[in-house]
Amino acid sequence: MMDDLIGNVTDATIDEYVSSPAAVVVFGIANCEGCAFMDGVLADLAPRFNGRVKFGKAKMHVPGACREIKKRYTFETYPTTHLYGHGKLIEKREGKVELADLDRAIQSLLLKT
Repeated sequence: MMDDLIGNVTDATIDEYVSSPAAVVVFGIANCEGCAFMDGVLADLAPRFNGRVKFGKAKMHVPGACREIKKRYTFETYPTTHLYGHGKLIEKREGKVELADLDRAIQSLLLKT
């Protein structure tokens, strides 16, 4: 169930997230404590915003999966979280983002009315 709510972001799918009305993508690597932390944050938030926000994870360590993403964006650290709205990168957060902080950012930056 949870995997249905959190998509696998690759070169082939990144534009689906970028062009979405509201999307959160976490870029991470294997064996990264902060990345594992963000997995839990996404697992908690995805059901809350189901249908209103598109959630995805990019596994940057998978050979060939994110080659174009790496050319498009600069990553100083992992995890890096991007919030997208209607084709634009609205916010970039580096490192772990606490559940409450990401929840507030989604509400205020992506779902503001």
